[in-house]
Amino acid sequence: MSMTTTNNEEIRPITPADDAQVAALIRECLKAADLDKPGTVYFDTGLDHLSEFYAAKPNRQYFVAEREGQILGGVGIAEYDPAHKVAELQKFYVHGKLQGHGLGKRLLRHALAYAQQVGYRSVYLETYHTLATAVHVYQEFGFNELPGPLITAQHSLMDQFLVKKIQ
Repeated sequence: MSMTTTNNEEIRPITPADDAQVAALIRECLKAADLDKPGTVYFDTGLDHLSEFYAAKPNRQYFVAEREGQILGGVGIAEYDPAHKVAELQKFYVHGKLQGHGLGKRLLRHALAYAQQVGYRSVYLETYHTLATAVHVYQEFGFNELPGPLITAQHSLMDQFLVKKIQ
């Protein structure tokens, strides 16, 4: 699954040339949500080099939505519990001005299709209770809330955990 063009944006795998823009977008979104604090992806050491992380192993991919050289959003899929074929939806962000216009749903659809294509049976994610709009979208896509982390929380501040069966 390499490229999809919809609504004038291209959804494609991240490249090293995208790293700085993607890291800036993620930090900007977290700051806008008052989540620029320890226990979030804001302080992840690999945030500035996401393309390396996603290229390091098979069945991992980070997709960016790009229009005319600008990164508008992104979403990642990576292994979470390989023994049970569980992927994690990671670093899913859309530029604030574009939220509510369908771009996030297009990215999410793309990521879930990729996860299914590479053999994952379910997709897990961690989020924060103040991100109610995102949680609503996840539920709309069939994610179900869990009482706690599936294994252990990747980011200690996160307090909502959801999972969706895809196969």
